[in-house]
Amino acid sequence: MKSQNIFSKIPKNLNHEIFEPLIKNNVVTIERIISKGQQTSSWYDQTRNEWVIVLKGEAVLTFEDQTSVQLKEGDFINIPSHKKHRVSWSDPENETIWLAIHY
Repeated sequence: MKSQNIFSKIPKNLNHEIFEPLIKNNVVTIERIISKGQQTSSWYDQTRNEWVIVLKGEAVLTFEDQTSVQLKEGDFINIPSHKKHRVSWSDPENETIWLAIHY
């Protein structure tokens, strides 16, 4: 087995958000997400629950009911399935690195 580092291999050019599955099976998906100034234009309406933590950087999630949650390093949130949400802001100066667990 070989270890990996969640902060390694960050692309220099981040024209779009990057979604990288780290582990995926029929029950759970764990992915690294990298943002830098991106916003989501449409609503996510996921069939599974999502637990997400910001490991580096900061961002704002907005929900369909117009409530917003600012997430900074170390902050996490559990989003129930079909709770429509989107990224309304991510730090344009620094990478925001998320760890998301879909279950």
